[in-house]
Amino acid sequence: MQPFQLPEFYTPHPARLNQNLERARVHTRAWAREMDMVDVPQHGTVVWTADDLESHDYALLCAYTHPDCDGETLDLVTDWYVWVFYFDDHFVELFKRSRDIAGAQAHLDRLPLFMPVSGVITETPENPVEKGLADLWRRTVGTHSRDWRERFAANTRHLLDESMWELHNISAKRLANPVEYVEMRRRVGGAPWSANLVEHAVGLEVPAHIAATRPIEVLRDTFSDAVHLRNDLFSYEREVLDEGELSNGVLVFEKFLGLPTQQAADAVNDLLTSRLHQFEHTALTEVPILLEEHAVDPAGRAAVLGYVKGLQDWQAGGHEWHLRSSRYMNKGVPLGMSAASVLGSYAKTMPQRIGQFTSTPKVVEPYVLPSFDVPFPLALSPHLDRARDEVAIWAVEQGFTGEGVWDERKLRGFDFPLCSAGIDPDATAQELFLSGCWLTWGTYADDVYPLWYGRTRDLAGVKTQTARLKACMPLDLVQTVVPANATERSLADLWQRTAAPMTPSFRSTFRDTVDAMLDSWVWEVVNMHHNRIPDPVDYVEMRRSTFGSELTTSLSRFSHSATVPPELWGTRAVQTLERSAMDYCTMLNDVFSYTKETQYEGEVHNIVRVVENFLGVPQERAFEITYALMDARLDQFVRAVDDLPDNAGLTRYADELKDWIAGIIHWHEQTSRYDEAGGLPAFQRGPSGLGTSAYRLTSRASS
Repeated sequence: MQPFQLPEFYTPHPARLNQNLERARVHTRAWAREMDMVDVPQHGTVVWTADDLESHDYALLCAYTHPDCDGETLDLVTDWYVWVFYFDDHFVELFKRSRDIAGAQAHLDRLPLFMPVSGVITETPENPVEKGLADLWRRTVGTHSRDWRERFAANTRHLLDESMWELHNISAKRLANPVEYVEMRRRVGGAPWSANLVEHAVGLEVPAHIAATRPIEVLRDTFSDAVHLRNDLFSYEREVLDEGELSNGVLVFEKFLGLPTQQAADAVNDLLTSRLHQFEHTALTEVPILLEEHAVDPAGRAAVLGYVKGLQDWQAGGHEWHLRSSRYMNKGVPLGMSAASVLGSYAKTMPQRIGQFTSTPKVVEPYVLPSFDVPFPLALSPHLDRARDEVAIWAVEQGFTGEGVWDERKLRGFDFPLCSAGIDPDATAQELFLSGCWLTWGTYADDVYPLWYGRTRDLAGVKTQTARLKACMPLDLVQTVVPANATERSLADLWQRTAAPMTPSFRSTFRDTVDAMLDSWVWEVVNMHHNRIPDPVDYVEMRRSTFGSELTTSLSRFSHSATVPPELWGTRAVQTLERSAMDYCTMLNDVFSYTKETQYEGEVHNIVRVVENFLGVPQERAFEITYALMDARLDQFVRAVDDLPDNAGLTRYADELKDWIAGIIHWHEQTSRYDEAGGLPAFQRGPSGLGTSAYRLTSRASS
């Protein structure tokens, strides 16, 4: 008996079958045997028999997911998928079942030898995984640009290396939290790797100068999330009940939200649908603007459109294959997608789609904020009082109190130097002043964007303003823009003060973080224009930019650039450290600002509001879930500190992030910013010592 009934999936595109299917089947049988993948024991274990390969039918998967490519390309793509599924099953049988962490790491450490970005393979393969990878790499990369090869190599490494994350979780019997799970599943699940193969199959590459932009990354990430969540639904029985796997979205939702298995499966399917809606929204609204803004030539436009179509074909074909493969739980599910079923799919998910575009201001129910206890001590800079006066004088001189947004009473009550004093207690007086100015500028601009452009639906105005602000940050430090308002004037001033001491390379990196924050505010204005409550995954990831988190960490990284090797910044441990800290603080801000934003400003960009809308739960339950996410991300931060590579600079960086968290909590508890919403706020502060976990238990006991 199946552990749950598979839900009705959103299937917006009919699956089509490549006419070269039988050719690929014949070819891949021979290739898998040539690579010793079939009936050849590995350390005494036969990973695949001939029946296993036949019943899984990877040629059918590729014929469905790449319906238009020629026979030779389909053969190659099918071989890649045979290899990746063999790698997964080989890793399960030899390392996951035995919990052989040392053996697994040694196995993974050799695989980069067989996928050089440039040059030839010189190492001799020692097992079917290495032999298959070496053969495929030689047959694939020669026709591609270096940009594509670098992206494909990086995604292949992620796919392989993050298998250790799954193995460590199994060994520790640890279940990921939902935010961590979605992020890590992209790396270990392989769909970004599949997206690279879509480019290969359609014979077109996304232009390098837009490959890292938000719209293209969102297409890739929403595609990946949908692929993985669909796979989780079909593979729950095999992975969770047979293999003891913990990396499954249904299980994560089941345990984290306290749901029965069927309800957890339905919630995962809702998230899958939401990610597909996000894909469509991005393709229709953001990609055309991207192509215009970057003046992409006709060939590049054709490549992007081919990529979008290729990803849609993959979704449709992947779903159809899951219905047919013996690898998965699929009994009793009808095969094939007719035009009628596609229309029915649109109709069934229309309420969810409409629900994202029907936000209205609501009256907030009174709620109690707990004290947010963290295991890091608070320290404040001795230069705080001086910075308060200097930052206030600077802000008035820049014009922050002369545009009808703030007055001096608000400015001083917000007390941004207090936040800076906690974030960086060891700062010099000048450093504290500069930090306080950046926080003041960022918060003022964050208020201006929704007030001047969001509520008025002025999309042209927000685009013009954003372009002018970016022009206020010249990489050569030569100002060509005459500032026209306080936001421009203050940014131009801060840019000269901050960027001048930087190296040209780091100055460019820092500029990118400010650009990302400005673009994230445009994203918020566009959502307000469409009255759109964001998709939950998109919200969490964009919130890091709207909050200015990446700007802060960029400056901190700069201070450690001499002691931390560049390659360490991209490791999973460091990225987990940063993102978990960011998410804890952004959610903290959202629970403090919920009344101000939701009731008085009609804002949709708040995690509590997003949870309410996505899960259809009342306010109290949405707060409980938010607090649980905060606890989980804080716990993840603490564990990430312990997992950092042994480097003195990284240790100091982690200590600074502890100060960052403690300082932001203290500022939220002291500032008047969240007492400004038309009188008394709807929240009350709980008694000292009542942490978020205790709050959840108390709430449930009294409800």
